[in-house]
Amino acid sequence: MTVAQPNAIGAPGYSAEVPCVRESVSRARALVSNVLAVWGMDDDVTDCGKNIVTELLANAVEHTETPASRIFIERPSNGAVRIGVSDRSHGAPHLKTADSIAESGRGLSLVAAMSSRWGYDTHPWGKVTWAVIEVSAGRTQ
Repeated sequence: MTVAQPNAIGAPGYSAEVPCVRESVSRARALVSNVLAVWGMDDDVTDCGKNIVTELLANAVEHTETPASRIFIERPSNGAVRIGVSDRSHGAPHLKTADSIAESGRGLSLVAAMSSRWGYDTHPWGKVTWAVIEVSAGRTQ
């Protein structure tokens, strides 16, 4: 079971640590879904959030040697939700152009399409790759 910790300071939000393995994706999706439900977000925002955390965690699993990742869901303003995934790699994430028959390589392109902006913050221990979903007044329940 993943236990979400509320932010003690700063923007409202929650975070939880999960093993950096494919099997953790469902836990990360459930965490995002539960937090966005508490905040009254509509199904479209929740679906985007779940897809974003799926792609960001999948990238951490596939491209880093991180034993555990922290999932962040924050609300920096009433009009935005920020979802992030930590890893221990210092390598910069970048958009790729996937071959039309490739089975992978489209994750960050999907994140870019579903979010208003995305990026990453570097830290001495690694990075947090994040995406922001803009939430209009009509996108909350």
